[in-house]
Amino acid sequence: MRTPRPTPRAPRARTRRASAPAACAAALLLALAGTAAAPAAPAAAPAPAALLTTAAPARDAFDPATVQRLDAAIAAVLKKTGAPGVTVGLWIPGRGAYAKAFGVSDTRTRAPMKTDMYTRIGSVTKTFAVTAVLQLVDRGRVRLDDPVSKYVDGVPGGGNITVRQLAGMRSGLYNYTDDPKFLDALRADPHRSFTPREVLGYAFAHPPDFAPDAKWQYSNTNTVLLGLLVEKVSGQPLAGYLREHVLDPLKLSATALPSGSEFPEPHSRGYTDFSPDGAVTDATDWNPSWGWAAGAMTSDLEDLRAWVPALVGGKLLSPATQAQRLRLRPTGVSDVSYGLGIAEFDGWVGHNGELPGYETIAVGLPGNKGTLVVLVNSDIDRGGSLSGQFARAVTKIVTPAHVWGPPTPAPSGRSTP
Repeated sequence: MRTPRPTPRAPRARTRRASAPAACAAALLLALAGTAAAPAAPAAAPAPAALLTTAAPARDAFDPATVQRLDAAIAAVLKKTGAPGVTVGLWIPGRGAYAKAFGVSDTRTRAPMKTDMYTRIGSVTKTFAVTAVLQLVDRGRVRLDDPVSKYVDGVPGGGNITVRQLAGMRSGLYNYTDDPKFLDALRADPHRSFTPREVLGYAFAHPPDFAPDAKWQYSNTNTVLLGLLVEKVSGQPLAGYLREHVLDPLKLSATALPSGSEFPEPHSRGYTDFSPDGAVTDATDWNPSWGWAAGAMTSDLEDLRAWVPALVGGKLLSPATQAQRLRLRPTGVSDVSYGLGIAEFDGWVGHNGELPGYETIAVGLPGNKGTLVVLVNSDIDRGGSLSGQFARAVTKIVTPAHVWGPPTPAPSGRSTP
């Protein structure tokens, strides 16, 4: 990556890309508010055979004309952006289903991208971590308006920062993935392991960016603190709590929070330019421990397909707590709102994620009116977020009342050290 890519902040002028870790951190504003328009797809042109590689078994598929338009639109974005590969899943009850992979999973062997491959999901992890916190709220173990200092020691100003503000990205705490020393350390050895307390040290070396609840600002620091809260209150490691209370109840057997660089097979190779010289690099086996509760999880298309309706519908939470989660507030970016570990753009609710080598979108239309999952094996954005460009191309065709992203690139707000 030519410049470090931290997570989004309030809109500012941006360089061509920002930092990769932020990438992990769900480049929320870039992917939701800064995507570029995909070329209009010919109405009936099928995707070139070299680009369309695999399709999941047809289950109530969209009509053939719509499928052809989707194939062509996705293939056009793949060609325009130069992304290695992409998997797109779209399910709209009563209208149809679509799950296909395009391009290659490995640029060296040219092995095709497939719909059953695992991926690193970046900041979609936040939806799982915050769900864990909200479950503890339902059990009376945590209160949203308690100060974080009640649960986690050593947080500067922690007596005035609430759990709600952490989950809603309104704490004011500095985002550690913006820190130049952290970025240098990660770039120097992307295989190293970071502990949660270690990454928080980078954040706490900086004064807060603003007073609690003064505004919205994306910060991975918030979600790492919430991960520590879950461990302290539950008495379990975060990975174990998520497995027992979030993943297993929904039978999400393909989803996990790894402790290091472990990555189930089969998976695509992931490509990034977050390297000292900006050269394209294979980041597949880099250690995502620096993201932890904010962005280290792995999953696949089918698990994310099941997760989105459960997340948006509040399946694991009480109605009252889900209502708190979905109390969406403005972010300062046009048409983008954020609740508690969940985002909304033009009707689509869920989250997106980026980290070196991978981009993910996992969102749904409330009321089980639609689920969209986009998985890309690169975070080398050209013309805007890769995943966002695919999502826009798809939603323009199938949900024109809810189109992902603006028609032209908008400032992502990412800063550079």
